[in-house]
Amino acid sequence: MTDSLALKSALLKELAEQQEKDLAAGIAAQKKTADGATHEESRAENDKDTRAIESTYLARGQAERVHQLRNDLVALERLQLRAFEADRPIALGACVRLEQGAQEKLYLMAPCGAGLRLGSEGQFLVVTPPSPLGKALLGQFEGDEVQLHTPSGKRAAEIIEVF
Repeated sequence: MTDSLALKSALLKELAEQQEKDLAAGIAAQKKTADGATHEESRAENDKDTRAIESTYLARGQAERVHQLRNDLVALERLQLRAFEADRPIALGACVRLEQGAQEKLYLMAPCGAGLRLGSEGQFLVVTPPSPLGKALLGQFEGDEVQLHTPSGKRAAEIIEVF
């Protein structure tokens, strides 16, 4: 049990570091775009010139992304690590081993970072609750079978382990 908590702690640290890198890049991009939107060369040359407006929209979108990344980091900091026994349903912070056909895959249920690969060999894929897989896994137990909706149709997967 201690090993699984140490593993999860390392995975969450790696996820937080990636989110911090994304935040730094987002802040830099937002600043550059905002500076460009207010630069004198961005002034409209005629009533059809929308460069400044477009740059302002882009800067606003980047500011919203920065805000979301900050919220994601707060959610990661607040996430309480715990062990998942056989009688505890899948929730945030759970590592899940799924078997689909002959393949086994490892997932980390986290509040952010969907799609990121974590671990020394990238063996853990981050899944968030709003995702189709996240929705299918939340509240399930070790040994349950879940239906996954994929581009090629529905597929069954068995939850082999939750830790």
